[in-house]
Parts: sequence; C-alpha cells; structure tokens
Amino acid sequence: MKLARKTFFGWAVAALIGAISTGCANDAKAPPSSSSAASSSSQPAGYGALLMKPSDIGGDFSESQPPVQNPNGAAGIEVLFANPDNTRRIGDTISILADPAAAATALDNTKSSYADKVTGTWQPAGVGSSGSMISGTSPDKSQAVTVLLFTEGKALVKLEFAGAANDPVDPGVATDIGRKQDAAIKNGLPG
Repeated sequence: MKLARKTFFGWAVAALIGAISTGCANDAKAPPSSSSAASSSSQPAGYGALLMKPSDIGGDFSESQPPVQNPNGAAGIEVLFANPDNTRRIGDTISILADPAAAATALDNTKSSYADKVTGTWQPAGVGSSGSMISGTSPDKSQAVTVLLFTEGKALVKLEFAGAANDPVDPGVATDIGRKQDAAIKNGLPG
C-alpha cells in the first residue's frame, strides 16, 4: 500500500480495518491543473512550517505518521493526527497552488468530490477565505465525518475529522482547529 497516494480519510479507514483497501477517498483531492500547481523551481525545500502542531489540537493527539511532502506529486504537505487509541483522527492536507484564484477554484472542485463520501450539506465556516464545512457520516454509516475546507492566499487546506459514528466532532472545535491551521499558514507561507 502506497501511503503517499492515499488521502487521510483513506488512511483512517485503513487504520480501522487493517490492510483492506476501501477506496473511500483516494480521489478526494483537487484535480490537477497545469496552471494550479506551483512550478518545481519555485517550491520551497519543504512545507513543514505550514502545519499546525499536535498541541494546537489539544488533548492527546499526535502525528500518527511523518508528514508527507508534495503528496501525489502536488506542491504541499499532509499529515494525519490521531489520539492514542485511533478513535479520532484529523487528516490535514495543505495544497499550494499558483495563486489565490487557483486555490479558490480547487476548493470548489474539492467540495464536489465529497458528494459520495460524506452525507450532509456544505455550510459556510468562519475560517480563512471561502471556509466551508460538511458534517455527517460515511456512506456506510460506520463513522462520523466532518470536512473543513478553506483557502489562505494560494494555499488550499482540507481538514478531515473522522471518529465513531456516534461521536462526531463538535463544529466549534473543528472551526477552532481550522483557525489554528490558518494561523500557521499565515506565519509560514512565503509570498
């Protein structure tokens, strides 16, 4: 299994049921565009400074795996945070695009990719630019899922919260965590 090719929702499912591949969200990323990805000559050496820290989340969350630089060959970084018994997970994906307009377009495309992955309706969220959140369950109703998307400059952020079906993340908590991720990007994203 190539973890760099999976999204965090896919990792979370794999962690729960072992090596069975469910394909729940292998395509939950923004579609590639020749104008959307930053050119490799302008990419910084790493995007680790853009990630929030486990202490920003609170509780006993930690990185369950090292961050992945440039996941799926696209500029950016992703990491999976989890509590010790893996009953709550937060996938954090930051994609770096060519400019703020490309990030906004990618946000809209990413929203549409969740149509068959999360029950619920997108609602505005007060995080970054164009913040949107959807909360519901996975199609098989086996877990609670909340997705928070927002842009900050040329960065698109996708936070995926997953847990037991009867234990959804509080929307206020998801928004607070999103604001902490937004602050980390504001402090670390080069112009």
